[in-house]
Amino acid sequence: MTGRGGWIGLLYLTPALLFVGAFVLYPLGQLVYLSLTSSSLLGGSEFIGLRNYIRAFTDQTFWHSLQFTIKYTVYITPILMGLGYLLALLTAGTGAIARFTRAVVFLPVVIGLGSSSLLWFWLFDQQVGLFNKLLQDLHIVSQPVVWFVDADVGLWAVIISVVWKVVGFGMILFVAAIQSVSPEINEAALIDGAGYWQRVRKVTLPLTYRTILLTTLISAIGSMLAFDQFYIMTSGGPKSETFTSVYWMYQNSFIYFKLGYGATLSIILMAIVFIAAAVQIALTRRGAVR
Repeated sequence: MTGRGGWIGLLYLTPALLFVGAFVLYPLGQLVYLSLTSSSLLGGSEFIGLRNYIRAFTDQTFWHSLQFTIKYTVYITPILMGLGYLLALLTAGTGAIARFTRAVVFLPVVIGLGSSSLLWFWLFDQQVGLFNKLLQDLHIVSQPVVWFVDADVGLWAVIISVVWKVVGFGMILFVAAIQSVSPEINEAALIDGAGYWQRVRKVTLPLTYRTILLTTLISAIGSMLAFDQFYIMTSGGPKSETFTSVYWMYQNSFIYFKLGYGATLSIILMAIVFIAAAVQIALTRRGAVR
């Protein structure tokens, strides 16, 4: 029976295994092979071994783009987590106002990232942008601000647009975690004389720790793979200073037609993200044990 049950279980798993093999393992194998060639969109391909990897480790633009991507991730992730959790605390109730507020904050999540980036690009526009108009009407600036002529200012403009777009996603996850906390625990803390922020710090935060780490992981991975917002809003400028890692892969693969080298860069970034995710998952498990 045990052997028969095992074969039946394997039979049920076959569709999933075929799907993983066809749409995950096979493309991944092709990507690895492509990274070992000089393949080009213009035609021609030659096996060159590890030369693309050697080139990547001496590619200053790639390492600058990776540094910029990490900087962007380090800046935006705490903002998304902190603001998302604060909004969740404010809207975790079951009243009509709380539900309406959650819906309004979550609404931008359903908008495509490309569309929202284009919207914010026009809001920051030097000539017709709403923000320049407001700043001038309030006499904060005398001349329109050129938001994307400076890499640091452009970075913060992108961060503002992305926070508006995705903060609702984290908020919803945090609301679900906060609502799952047993009311009896909060009532016991209240009877013991704990104030609101004491209950948040001593009860709510520890009991939602795993959700916080999971949401942080999702946010960090998404930030490490940033492309659309920088492609639309900064175009990698000025002077390639806002190139993200994925943007540099795109440049090499589809602008310079170097598919092999682009595949190499993607594998290196995938390895970096995988290692970071493994560390985060380990922390999540440790939090669950605690």
